[in-house]
Amino acid sequence: MSAGHDHTGGANEKALRRALILTSTFLVIEVVGALLTGSLALLSDAAHMFTDAAALGISLLAVRMGRKAADDAKTYGYARFEILAAAFNAVLLFLVAMYILYEAYRRLSEPQEIQSIGMLVVALAGLVINLVSMRMLSTGKENSLNMKGAYLEVWADMLGSVGVILGAVAIYFTGWTWVDSAVAVLIGIWVLPRTWTLLSESINVLLEGVPKGVNMLEIRKQLSEQPGVQGVHDLHVWEVASGKISMTAHIVHSSSGDPQKLLEDLQDLVKSKFDIHHTTLQLETEPCWLAGEEHAYESTGNTAARPHTHTA
Repeated sequence: MSAGHDHTGGANEKALRRALILTSTFLVIEVVGALLTGSLALLSDAAHMFTDAAALGISLLAVRMGRKAADDAKTYGYARFEILAAAFNAVLLFLVAMYILYEAYRRLSEPQEIQSIGMLVVALAGLVINLVSMRMLSTGKENSLNMKGAYLEVWADMLGSVGVILGAVAIYFTGWTWVDSAVAVLIGIWVLPRTWTLLSESINVLLEGVPKGVNMLEIRKQLSEQPGVQGVHDLHVWEVASGKISMTAHIVHSSSGDPQKLLEDLQDLVKSKFDIHHTTLQLETEPCWLAGEEHAYESTGNTAARPHTHTA
């Protein structure tokens, strides 16, 4: 992933806004349809549709907040707001899935009459809405956890719509109303692993963990093998937000070399081999602890006195 500037923000915002309008409009239709047909599967799909609308709204807000400029109070700006939004979406979806499982269990002991035709019509309309929304959101999901979260919400709901359609057909031909609850359970079970994936990725960013696809051992090896480098320590790589990777390191080097040339070479190495464009490197002729420095590493790499380099 590149840590360069994001030029897709405008397209993401447009896609989110359109998907939000479609989803919110159909949400009302689906809730009414669920109440009229008595279908729990349709109601569970409506619940997912509600989380879709909430997720899209939060994601849209995250895109707008992420464009706010950095200042002295928030030196990274509001870029990480999108990660908070993705984590919130994951928690919300988890809670909805748990509610659906509970309601399905309750209904298995208290079967209700299901209007399968109405259930089928509403579910087909929901499937169309979800497919259109997924198409709108698909271009931004690879570069943003925020967009990925919104896409997964709609994707899960699309699968729910398919399940409701199959359930409606089964009920129509067999009269087995328990199928409705079974479909609702399958929707809930299907959603939970996807929810965990999104939540774990969001938590990794918030904890400033190593970004997916970054090999710390290889970075350390490549830095250590450069001419003039005698050691590497305090190496850290993290994401401020999706695709915005930063790196800091202390480099022990030979006093006989050209520090500025070494700094430029290391910067080019990290940029070309690992696609990391924001680097903060401290050059030392001996490890800082041997020099008697009181060194407290800051994970954000914002220590003003530290010599550093920053490429666009």
